[in-house]
Amino acid sequence: MNSEISIQDRSQKFAVRIVKAYIYLEKESSSGKIIGQQLLRSGTSIGANCQEAQSAQSKKDFIHKYEIAFKEARETLYWIEVIIEAGVVSREKLSLLQEECTQIIKILVASINKLKSPS
Repeated sequence: MNSEISIQDRSQKFAVRIVKAYIYLEKESSSGKIIGQQLLRSGTSIGANCQEAQSAQSKKDFIHKYEIAFKEARETLYWIEVIIEAGVVSREKLSLLQEECTQIIKILVASINKLKSPS
């Protein structure tokens, strides 16, 4: 039995965690709410693009969707780091989210590279 979770499932679970983080940030401060909106947009977009890739019209389109997901994941990591560095939320509270985002980035990079390599 394959215990690995697909990038689609993983990014969807990540999106749920992002929504919960946004709800927390929204309650913390007005700046938390504003930055949280950026985090919410980019963090939920990762999974949406991975899901959309499943209906790609071609291999090129599939890769393009994963590349967009990769860019959104990089942006999400940026916002997590800004939130931590600004002291809106402690590193400890966001460390698991930060680690998961980093892992998603690595998976997307590996997938894109594999898809682009000659068969």
